[in-house]
Amino acid sequence: MDFIAKEIEDYALNHTKPESELLKKLNRETHAKIMMPRMLSGHLQGRLLSVFSNMIKPDYILEIGTYTGYSALCLAEGLSEKGKIITIDINEEIEKFVRNFFEQSAYKNKIDYRIGNALYIIPTIDQQLDMVFIDADKENYSAYYNLVFDKVKKGGYIIADNVLWSGKVLMDDSKLDKDTKAIKAFNDKIQQDDRVENILLPVRDGLMICRKK
Repeated sequence: MDFIAKEIEDYALNHTKPESELLKKLNRETHAKIMMPRMLSGHLQGRLLSVFSNMIKPDYILEIGTYTGYSALCLAEGLSEKGKIITIDINEEIEKFVRNFFEQSAYKNKIDYRIGNALYIIPTIDQQLDMVFIDADKENYSAYYNLVFDKVKKGGYIIADNVLWSGKVLMDDSKLDKDTKAIKAFNDKIQQDDRVENILLPVRDGLMICRKK
């Protein structure tokens, strides 16, 4: 994920609105208590997700891949007055940890946290979505995209994380693992989909931003 010099990243962070105290605590405790803390969206990406959400003022957000809830809390900041975020994760082992932080948040009544397989849960969602954030198992990125596409409103956004996959997308195809192959296939799929306008931002591990035409 280290695509730019640390000095530049530090400068960017020093000129970015600070995390809230709750997000700082969540960041700290995720690194101290939870495996694979690099999966956390973190300060810079979290503020970017918050900005996107505040620009859109969505009524409904779907997040696929909650992890410890950092990105869900950032996305919730921009919800409309009646807005809700549905966030799905398959890992029930950290459910108590995540729910504890959601309960401490001012957005606790706007967060619908569901444990289970997103491939089965997404088809049960009836709401029209203003925004989708995909940050789960890479092998199913294209499947998630297909499942949510018709549920996204015209002019709505689908954002996918980790689309640069620590730079592995540049490797020769013969050397790729299945996750990298899936990410490359997803990126190519989006680039060829004339139903959306898209931009790949080299922020953190890469964000694919798609606006449904």
